[in-house]
Amino acid sequence: MSARPVVLACAAHPDDIEFLMAGTVLRLRDVGAEIHLWNLADGACGTATLDRAAITAIRWREAQDAAALIGARLHPPIGTDLGLLHDAPHLARAVAIVRAVRPTIVLVQSPQDYMEDHQNACRLVVTAAFARAMRNASADPPTAPYDADVAVYHALPHGLRDGLRRRVRACQYVDVAPQLATKRAMLACHRSQKEWLDISQGMDAYLDAMDAFAREIGRASGRFAAAEGWRRHNHLGFGPADLDPLRALLGDACWTDPAAEADLDR
Repeated sequence: MSARPVVLACAAHPDDIEFLMAGTVLRLRDVGAEIHLWNLADGACGTATLDRAAITAIRWREAQDAAALIGARLHPPIGTDLGLLHDAPHLARAVAIVRAVRPTIVLVQSPQDYMEDHQNACRLVVTAAFARAMRNASADPPTAPYDADVAVYHALPHGLRDGLRRRVRACQYVDVAPQLATKRAMLACHRSQKEWLDISQGMDAYLDAMDAFAREIGRASGRFAAAEGWRRHNHLGFGPADLDPLRALLGDACWTDPAAEADLDR
């Protein structure tokens, strides 16, 4: 790959990127990629005590701190918690972000997950990437279309199961054991969420839960001590069938499971 790759890591809420995909982001940064982070929702519901204005301001500052830690550019949210919908206004704002960034690689949440914000964030980003070259697709603010290949990769859902409790299996694994300390430091920037999750979900070991999740995925890979798992989106409308810049850029740090790939044809 001759031009510098551009990575757009997207998730619904501030701290989702750190929990699910920051290790892969760090790997890509370290091989020279330009890194963009984007939380589509503002985090307004991540509190038991604060009003909307107060918590969204806090969560924006926390996300900025995490992005600054790795030298990434952070893009502002386009919607609010539980109001992030796959509709025309949200989609137009998403199209504008994708066109402005012009990513080579898009990292996004699983299309099957335990909550709608995660799924809707995924749908919005995938549709926006698909519409990158469509001159008549609305963008807010108006942003010129462009025509270039983009590879879309889906992270694994939290808990490794979909909303109906079915196991979700990765096709590719990225070794993130060397990145765990920085991944943990990024997640620690989201101080308000440790307090919120203690109350709402009983996750009193917020940072340890992230470590445990990465190590569980590492065990599933059968080769890495800690990993992040990925599923490559269908190439149609995005690029050639063999487009896989994650593997091309990361080499031995990215392993494709041949059994999982074979299962796609069954």
